[in-house]
Amino acid sequence: MATVLDGVNHIAILTSDMDRFIRFYQEAFDATVVHDNRNHGGHAGERMVIMAIGGQSAFNVFEVPGNTQAHVQTPMFGRGRLDHFGLNARSRETFEHVRTRLMHLGASDGTITDFGAALSVFSGDTGCRKSPRLKQRAGAGYGEVSLWTHKTARVRRPHGLSLLA
Repeated sequence: MATVLDGVNHIAILTSDMDRFIRFYQEAFDATVVHDNRNHGGHAGERMVIMAIGGQSAFNVFEVPGNTQAHVQTPMFGRGRLDHFGLNARSRETFEHVRTRLMHLGASDGTITDFGAALSVFSGDTGCRKSPRLKQRAGAGYGEVSLWTHKTARVRRPHGLSLLA
């Protein structure tokens, strides 16, 4: 029996620098802003942006004045219920293309991790902390993200989004 779900609708993320967040995901993943509310919930200065990231999936990104959570840099598995997320590349060629973009942006050292049936490259704060050359980029405000591709014919696997609930 097929699942009743058709992918991820959105992931909500806090940032302290909305413009930098937008620029990174546009340059690395061709994401597009589909909604920009600079007075979210009627709160002056609170900004919510919806970014289309492929298919029916989106980021709901929030910049909230005075909220310091976007600056908290906690080791993996100590970050609360949403620890990190993984994005699926459309193909191995796309994976390599985006991997190169991430390295060019200084968001990853480009190391590929082999998980058996899938390959992954880490970027964002995770990718930066693992690389001595990129440690100064840790905390850049675009979160912990990994890019995935399958080595063989694509099989639906539940790890496209890593949620620890």
